[in-house]
Amino acid sequence: MANHALNAGIRRSISFVLSARNLWIQAESRASAFSEKQNLKSLIAGFKPSSRSPLLLLQNWIDQGNKLSPSELRCISRTLIKSKRYNHALEVLKWMENQKQFRPNPADHAMKVELIIKNYGLMEAEEYFMSIRDSAGKKAAYLPLLRGYVRDREISKAETFMEKLYEMGLVVNPHPYNEMMKLYLATCEYRKVPLVIQQMKRNKVPCNVLSYNLWMNACDEGKGYGVAAVETVFRAMQNDENVEVGWSSLATLANAYMKAGQSEKAILVLKNAEEKLSTCDRLGYFFIITLYASLKQKEGVLRLWEASKAVGGRINCANYICILTCLVKLGDIAQAKRIFNEWESNCQKYDIRVSNVLLGAYVRNGAIEEAESLHLHTLQKGGYPNYKTWEILIEGYVKRQKMDEAIIAMKRALAMLKDCHWRPPQGLVLAIAEYLEKCGNFEYANEYIRDIHNLGLGSLSLYKVLLRMHLSAKKPPQHILKMINEDKVEMDSETFSILKAFTGLVA
Repeated sequence: MANHALNAGIRRSISFVLSARNLWIQAESRASAFSEKQNLKSLIAGFKPSSRSPLLLLQNWIDQGNKLSPSELRCISRTLIKSKRYNHALEVLKWMENQKQFRPNPADHAMKVELIIKNYGLMEAEEYFMSIRDSAGKKAAYLPLLRGYVRDREISKAETFMEKLYEMGLVVNPHPYNEMMKLYLATCEYRKVPLVIQQMKRNKVPCNVLSYNLWMNACDEGKGYGVAAVETVFRAMQNDENVEVGWSSLATLANAYMKAGQSEKAILVLKNAEEKLSTCDRLGYFFIITLYASLKQKEGVLRLWEASKAVGGRINCANYICILTCLVKLGDIAQAKRIFNEWESNCQKYDIRVSNVLLGAYVRNGAIEEAESLHLHTLQKGGYPNYKTWEILIEGYVKRQKMDEAIIAMKRALAMLKDCHWRPPQGLVLAIAEYLEKCGNFEYANEYIRDIHNLGLGSLSLYKVLLRMHLSAKKPPQHILKMINEDKVEMDSETFSILKAFTGLVA
């Protein structure tokens, strides 16, 4: 009996060990497969926009006997989109369509329209949209195309497209109407917004929160409407049983009161908006913080800043930039410095845009020494100056007439122009040129203004500086005239007088 029990126990132990071993093998196999797919995803995501196509990698993967489901390919496409590799994302989507087992779903059509717009433009996206055969695909894809028209401010095309959507019976929710209202607001066609609302009512499409907010904004901006019209829309929203009035609508109303000079009403509405804020999302907190700053309500700014810390998740750099900008606007540099130090002690990666807010405040207050000290501190912390850093410092140096430092900062700023769309303010560019003229630094002035010309930033004021210097040095001005001609700069009477003096010099 004892032996029988012992044997049974041994069999159970062996069975448990074998089962555990099988489970471990299965788990290892799944982990290995997951790891391989992750590696494939990482390899494709690592392709740079200018490098070879990821399709070879996908085909090699399949040729090696591996499988890829449409959901995995869609995930790869979304990863590429997040890293702004739109051309590769579109290639993966097209490759997926060519696989026999693949059937596109409505979301695929919507994604493809977005990618075609980013890669080729609206015309090609229009052609693709019209080629979609099933109504579900068209229903999913029309909104990205309409948003493309809105982004490019194409009023006529957007209106024509809306007419087509009506004909196809696709306009059944508030989203396309909201896009049209965004377009009219962006192009200052405020009177067209109420017409969109009327059309929604005729077609029995209910307004959502965004619809009411856009409508209120149009009433606030448009001539002949004003705060009374905004209040009327807000009351209509309150009476709509299908819509819940949230912080965004109250903030829109408060903004209208503020612009109308009714600060007390604005503050009261913002306090009501605070009660509607989410404990899961910080967006509303910083929207209202900005309005409190505009109303010069520092107490409200600081109260909401502290309240925002209770929201889950990390406070990001954009949030810190917002609070610092508001405090600087209110003139509380000491409080801004305290919060900057708080950010700096917790930041994982140094974002120079945060320190730029404080740097700009120092320069505007004439505290150039503090600005220089902060600049050196950010460099020690691993911060990398951007074009705005240099612009702020140049402005400070020019104000304090520390022109040698301004020239060095301008050189560094100009070196960044090939990688961004920023252009230095003409006043600062001219201030350096005039300083070089005053010092009689003929060679560097020529080099400096030639660089400015090559960057497409030449102006008549700059060229007149150089003409005067050449006249004083008794040097011919032919290359200056060539730059003036290339930039298509129209000369004034003073310029002609300087050129006439050159003629007298030659004679």
